[in-house]
Amino acid sequence: MFLEPKFTTSQLIDSCIAGERKAQELLYKQFAAKMLAVCMRYATDKMEAEDMLQNGFIKVFQKISDYRGEGSFEGWVRRIMVHSSIEYYRKHHKMLQVVDIDEAGQEPTVNPLASSDLDAGVLIKLIQQLAPGYRMVFNLYALEGYSHREIAGMVGISEGASKSQLSRARNILKEQIAKMEGKSYGYAG
Repeated sequence: MFLEPKFTTSQLIDSCIAGERKAQELLYKQFAAKMLAVCMRYATDKMEAEDMLQNGFIKVFQKISDYRGEGSFEGWVRRIMVHSSIEYYRKHHKMLQVVDIDEAGQEPTVNPLASSDLDAGVLIKLIQQLAPGYRMVFNLYALEGYSHREIAGMVGISEGASKSQLSRARNILKEQIAKMEGKSYGYAG
């Protein structure tokens, strides 16, 4: 069996900057699985996530000479994947449904402890079932750590709309989790 020689990420980056296809392939193999998981959070299915992944890696290789070595390379690639996924969504889907922030506060509450034994794979599937706008804001805020101001700028909505989308997404997820666990919690209000 033919074994690939081991290269550091830094060596692969330098080789990619020099345009070496084999280095691009090795870098792709090193990060593809993790980045596919990132793309899956923004996609409606695996095929769409794979398209997002391919578009993201094209950008990684186009911009690799811009990487300055500050912070982790994986984090740099991850940011490109997130932005690439957002661009893909803008191009291929109807964008965010905007809900007034006042309406978001009127949602019934569900016991947040209903998710005690929730499997991560099940949660990802529930997130994928959210409406596109809700899913986009939920992922950017809850999973990627962006602020509402940053999300508003990235997605092209107001800060209030970002907060509203997050609130609605959380409530929908809580309701779905409660239904899955077969428990009904009353609204104490």
